[in-house]
Amino acid sequence: MPKHALSTYLLLLSLLALVSLAAGSPGTAALGEDRSAVEAVRVAGPITPVVADFVSEALSEANARNAPAFLLQIDTPGGLDSSMRQMIQAILQSRSPVVVYVAPAGARAASAGALIALSADFIAMAPGTSIGAAHPVAIGGGAQNEVMMDKVLNDAVSYARSLAEKRGRSTQWAEDIVRNSYSSSAREAEAYGISDLEAESPEHLLSALTGRTYLRDGAVLLLDLEGRTIAWQQMDWRQEILAVISNPNVAYLLMMLGVLGIFFEISQPGVILPGVLGAMALLLALFGFQALPVNYVGFMLILLAMILFILEVKVVSFGMLTVAGVVAMSLGSLMLMDSHEPFVRISRAIIALTVATVSLLSVFVLVMVSRIQRRQSVTGVGAMVGETGGVVSVDGQWVRVFIHGESWRARSPLALSPGDEVRVQAVGEDMILSVAPVLPEQGAELRAEGKGSG
Repeated sequence: MPKHALSTYLLLLSLLALVSLAAGSPGTAALGEDRSAVEAVRVAGPITPVVADFVSEALSEANARNAPAFLLQIDTPGGLDSSMRQMIQAILQSRSPVVVYVAPAGARAASAGALIALSADFIAMAPGTSIGAAHPVAIGGGAQNEVMMDKVLNDAVSYARSLAEKRGRSTQWAEDIVRNSYSSSAREAEAYGISDLEAESPEHLLSALTGRTYLRDGAVLLLDLEGRTIAWQQMDWRQEILAVISNPNVAYLLMMLGVLGIFFEISQPGVILPGVLGAMALLLALFGFQALPVNYVGFMLILLAMILFILEVKVVSFGMLTVAGVVAMSLGSLMLMDSHEPFVRISRAIIALTVATVSLLSVFVLVMVSRIQRRQSVTGVGAMVGETGGVVSVDGQWVRVFIHGESWRARSPLALSPGDEVRVQAVGEDMILSVAPVLPEQGAELRAEGKGSG
């Protein structure tokens, strides 16, 4: 088996083993955990599909263990609507009471975070925090249809009101945070009856909630959290990796690495490793893109840039194709993810640095590949072209020449005599050389360079 094929097989087997390990990795809960503990998770950042899956799984496990309560501590600027609704559905279906705690001090539950808080049985806020500003924002960039935006707004308003009604909170406040981007501080939210209390710490929160009631299937139940411990659940390594990949900057860099690796494999076939690594990076980037508002016109422009770089080797364009490729890559990167929300934008500095690096690297590789392809062969039969030697004998149309210490059969369109100096013009498939006599002045130049026959 060829060495490069063996290394590729080993790489793929290792990747399969990692995928199997990830699929079979245990959950966040440990065996022998205190069943009377309050299950808790922290969310600090945008609400993404990975975060929604993590919270939903942790809440499901808390219900399976009949946890006395589930604590969700959040600090978020918002997130994707689909992920928000997934978390809200899990909260509304939970048998264990759910407490949303906006913390630490300086945190916020904005946009999607505010609606998630409205769906909880209890809302608590640390001093110096805020909640609200849930007006829907169009993602994807470009002008939005006014009628469509009105539909989105009215849908969000009705959704917020329904959550407030279910939990017995102010429906007018719920409508205001969506329609007018209203936001409240911790004390204002408590005064409006949105927040149940202001708490300095999670332990203080549990003590203050003890004795409060909540509804389940029409029955009034009592909270008993005094002295309960808090079991904080963490993402496992697989979820943490997926969370990192869902970052727009990371997904963008993975996409560029993937495209670059595949481009190297196409421009220089047979290397294999860049192509394999490029395909893996591209697949990981596509996973990240499913959690982001991707404009696929931008993605196609980046692919077009790679194609233009490759064509630069085949077509004499005096650099115009390379310039067009750099422009297409720049526009594609800027268009790839465009949103009013900062957490779904790609950093402009990263775009500039990546486009410059990828463009320069691509041009460098293409120049080197072009030089190698155009370089005269220095080994094998092809290396004979251009070499000189002497005629040993002439037999009709056939000539025997001596080149590099070897005797070759040759033919020439001109008459030759033994002792004449000749130059190889071509090598036929039958290993017969085509030679031509070297003019006297050419012979002198060749001897001066040390290329003449011995």
